[in-house]
Amino acid sequence: MNNSHSESYAAAGVDIEAGYKGVQLMKKHVERTMIPGVVSGIGGFGGLFSPDVSDMKEPILVSGTDGVGTKIRVAQLMGKHNTIGIDCVAMCVNDIICCGAKPLFFLDYIAIGKNDPEKVASMVSGVAEGCVQAGCALIGGETAEHPGVMNPNDYDLAGFAVGIVDKEKMIDPSMVKPGDVILALPSSGLHSNGFSLVRKVFDIERADLSKPLDELDGRSLGDELLSPTKIYVKPVLAAMEAAQIHGVSHITGGGFYENIPRCLPGGLSAKIDKSSLQIPPIFSLLQKTGDIPERDMFNTFNMGTGMVLVVDKEDMVKAITALDGAGQRARVIGEVVPGDGGVELL
Repeated sequence: MNNSHSESYAAAGVDIEAGYKGVQLMKKHVERTMIPGVVSGIGGFGGLFSPDVSDMKEPILVSGTDGVGTKIRVAQLMGKHNTIGIDCVAMCVNDIICCGAKPLFFLDYIAIGKNDPEKVASMVSGVAEGCVQAGCALIGGETAEHPGVMNPNDYDLAGFAVGIVDKEKMIDPSMVKPGDVILALPSSGLHSNGFSLVRKVFDIERADLSKPLDELDGRSLGDELLSPTKIYVKPVLAAMEAAQIHGVSHITGGGFYENIPRCLPGGLSAKIDKSSLQIPPIFSLLQKTGDIPERDMFNTFNMGTGMVLVVDKEDMVKAITALDGAGQRARVIGEVVPGDGGVELL
């Protein structure tokens, strides 16, 4: 048993023993994420991973980092901490899959005003669930207690993922050409973007977050806002095996207008048919309540599309079939056309 204890440090507001208890509580969650390649469990000074590159000609490591943003505040107000970890993983792995990289491992970082072992373990359970969905391992992390800097009930959660891809199989936007089809992969809601505007519009500090709303088909606002970000890793990898995927964009902050062009080369634009979009009720409620212009909605939120794939027209059916086989619906929402690199919503 660890006999480390400091009365002086405890008097300053840092509970070392609470940190040890948190590690013990989270171990069962971390164990769910173990995959081939993991060399060490949590608790060391570094997370160790040995990737199998035997079938790769030129392996390239791809990394991504992100946090949950101010969606954290909804979790704090709701007292529900077991889903935002999924968001944290999703925001990282959904980025690195855009170049075709398979996530290998993830590390998280939790800053908290006062270490509550059960609360921390609940957050990590979500991180572990996200790793399971992405097929990667949670090999380490850090919980930092910040008395006097953060209020006791406040916390923040961030992390990073590392993945790998063979250079010859990387998704290369230079392959995108006029006539390519744009496929939409539906989102699970707001995901983890635009929550500073969301919190302002719904005045969540004073709102009844648990009240069922007719506009949300009977769901409460709090439950809707906490819907975890969808993780697209396994379906996109399946589509890559079956079809020529020329581009992938994760629709995060900046919405359609900022993110779709990131997978387009110069001289090409995206033409999107708005009538083909399936926009969940939360976006209509948000736009109506906040009197938000349509362009701002598409320039801030995912509007029901969490990721887009640019696919060779000849491979469209193959891609949709592979996605469907991986449990991911997809639909055609537009095409690539000559242009200035922008997005045209018709």
